Amino acid sequence: MTTYCDRAEAGRALADRLTDLAGQPDVIVLGLVRGGVLVAKVVAERLDAPMDVLVVRKLGVPWAPEVAYGALGPGGVQVLNEVVASRLSDADKAEVRQREQAELERRESRYRAGRPPLNLSGKTAVVVDDGLATGATARAAVQVARHLGAARVVVAVPVGSDQAYEMLAAESDQVVCLQLPPDFAAVGAYYDDFHEVSDDEVTDLITASA
Repeated sequence: MTTYCDRAEAGRALADRLTDLAGQPDVIVLGLVRGGVLVAKVVAERLDAPMDVLVVRKLGVPWAPEVAYGALGPGGVQVLNEVVASRLSDADKAEVRQREQAELERRESRYRAGRPPLNLSGKTAVVVDDGLATGATARAAVQVARHLGAARVVVAVPVGSDQAYEMLAAESDQVVCLQLPPDFAAVGAYYDDFHEVSDDEVTDLITASA
């Protein structure tokens, strides 16, 4: 499997697989906050398409936060992995949901910075992330995009798990995933530079794209 130097390199490779969308007036590229925004920025530039951000929060298992039992999106969207969620108590789920809902609202306020809510009516929404592990976050993003009126939803990622790919293929109109390692590890294992992306880095990219 190929290891990407960083998210920008992954974005260039991804854009090369999305050339059929280049220059189409109805296309909008949506970066999943935070890491997906760096990939999406490059994809949007290569496709000559506008870019925006989509804030979705993973609902992590309390004793293993990297394992998602679901995800939240704007507009009250909630997606659950019932197999994982069934292992948690109602109290645990309520605590995680309250915390992640507060963070989702904080990020929405920070990243939109007075801009109007996303309006995807009639658009082809290209949902970009830096990778798919469980796929819960991307699944929520697809549902949010449809809720916001997208006519077509394409999920585009540099690397992902077979399980997540199959789930997203059923949820979206198209999934473009450059690599599907048979022994998929954490997303960060496929990047040399997988630094934690800050709020400032995201807001700077949004400002530059405006």
